[in-house]
Amino acid sequence: MTTPQAAPYILNKELLNKQSLLFSSGRHVDLSEDHQSLDENHGGEYAAFEDLIERFITALRDCEVTPYVVLDGGSDYTDKKLETLTRRAEDRIRKAHQAAVGGMKQHILPLLAKLVPVAQCYSEADQEIAALAREWQCPVLSNDSDFCIFELPAGLLPISYFRWEEVERSGSQRYIPCLSYSTSSFCIFFNIQPKLLPTFAALAGNDYVKLQRKGLSISWAQFDPTGRETPSRIEGLLCWLKAFEQPQEAVEAVLGMMGELSRKKKVEVQQSLWLGMQEYQLPPSSLKRFFIHGAPPPLPVVGRVPHWMCLPLTQARLTGDILDVLLLQRLSLNIPVEHADLPSACLTSRLLRQVMYGLLLAEILTTSLTFSVRNFFYLQIKSKNTHPTDAGTRESIKTQISTVSYLVELDFPSERLQVILEALGVTEESLKHLPPQLRLPVAVTCYWLQKAQPPPDQTLLKALLLGTINVPSGKYLKTLENHWNPKLDKVVTHSFNQWQICLKDSIHLNQLLGCPLPEPQIRMLAFIHKLHTQQTSMFSETQSKVRAPQQQQQRQPLDDLTAGLQQLFLQDNDEETATEVKSAVSAQKDLDLDRMLSVKTRYRTKERNNRCKNPEVARKEECRGWDLL
Repeated sequence: MTTPQAAPYILNKELLNKQSLLFSSGRHVDLSEDHQSLDENHGGEYAAFEDLIERFITALRDCEVTPYVVLDGGSDYTDKKLETLTRRAEDRIRKAHQAAVGGMKQHILPLLAKLVPVAQCYSEADQEIAALAREWQCPVLSNDSDFCIFELPAGLLPISYFRWEEVERSGSQRYIPCLSYSTSSFCIFFNIQPKLLPTFAALAGNDYVKLQRKGLSISWAQFDPTGRETPSRIEGLLCWLKAFEQPQEAVEAVLGMMGELSRKKKVEVQQSLWLGMQEYQLPPSSLKRFFIHGAPPPLPVVGRVPHWMCLPLTQARLTGDILDVLLLQRLSLNIPVEHADLPSACLTSRLLRQVMYGLLLAEILTTSLTFSVRNFFYLQIKSKNTHPTDAGTRESIKTQISTVSYLVELDFPSERLQVILEALGVTEESLKHLPPQLRLPVAVTCYWLQKAQPPPDQTLLKALLLGTINVPSGKYLKTLENHWNPKLDKVVTHSFNQWQICLKDSIHLNQLLGCPLPEPQIRMLAFIHKLHTQQTSMFSETQSKVRAPQQQQQRQPLDDLTAGLQQLFLQDNDEETATEVKSAVSAQKDLDLDRMLSVKTRYRTKERNNRCKNPEVARKEECRGWDLL
């Protein structure tokens, strides 16, 4: 919010040491130059991001700084920000399409690694963070301009000026150099009353007040006294506010500047401004007891959310989407990086969401046969007009999952396991011999193979399986990096977007059921993007398939897939891994798919010797193409 001219007078140099720090985890956070260089268009570099977060937390702890991370939860149940959310979704849709077409970065990052105190709010986190910072007398680390308005006794530390990678020493102590913002410095520099800061935010346009959209915008740049060639709208507004002592005076003056307004319109504008200003009035912190005693805060709406959900929601063990379904009967879908002329990748996992809706809304379903959940922000682009829409996106709760009923009635782990297995279309028997961390990803992959459109290419499946099974070593990654073409392939990206969204929705359903399947290692799974984008020319055949009529391909039972995975998982992850990748890259250049995936390791030699002794391996080696599945 500060201008380049004002920054030296508003931001004060500090050395952070021995105190608590509240970290606002917003939609996008640049922690360092390394963060900015992460590949964000292929599903997110989870491993590199996790490493960055671990280094960040280590730097804080080395300086005896205790971090507390606060996450946004569901949407505001009052829907005050629906217009803003819609506008942001429109922007995300455009950017996602631009990223798919031109490869531009659009800041699609995974959630923060935990291992530090984490709290998830029931709705947006800004007020909760500011209230807690006021009570704890500790600074807030964030780039969110809303924190420039809240009265924070220990100030705001903009992430852009937080030099955590340049830790300084003084004797045995370590310090993080940073710049600190305070509302008092801001008000002194611009000569306005502190109580007018919420008025300034509302008039400048925050998430709750958009006068321009009401056709009532005022040209604040005309009040800029600097005489610059391009006047500043923000500095003009601040200069105009100097003349007022109370917010009411400024609001009345604004109404007078809008010309002749009907009484109804004037009341509407006045209420809108007051609503925007009230968002900066801080209630007592509801997270303090949680961080100290582990007690979740009370729910804002009594009786509409089961009480047992409060703690796992606050602990971020349940997604905040659950609150949107319960309170708003609406769910904001993810917008992945993909071409806008393709169907939404979210369609593939619709059945999984239907099961979640049925579990959450069982009581409503008993009284309504037509109830549906409104899925907001489906991707729909026609010509150059981009807009989120709910047309045709209401998802029926009806499902063939026989065990869906009241969630509280699923008392036994076996019952909860059966729900997710039926949703994914697999059996417990087919998964039981797999390593625990692979059971959910394999089940999701089987679901994806049955539901994805167009049907996934064999090469995509092999890349997915290799990336899921192998924990990449440094040599492995370096070899891939040297042969990697980061250009986005339209069909390949769409196919893996479908898989990733199926995985996400499966994880959310699994969490709602109390994790009957072990949660997968997300850090490992994203590695597939390095494999499937090495040479996009290999997938030209897949591109042609998306335009051609699809023929239903016959697949063998899940037993073939899981048997193959059980054998592949036994491979070593030593120096042979690098050899494996080099041979794969070489084979890719020759477009020889069979040879690319014929990995020559000690295990493979043993496998050939024992072929007749192991019918599963023999059958796997005899399979070609889709027969593997």
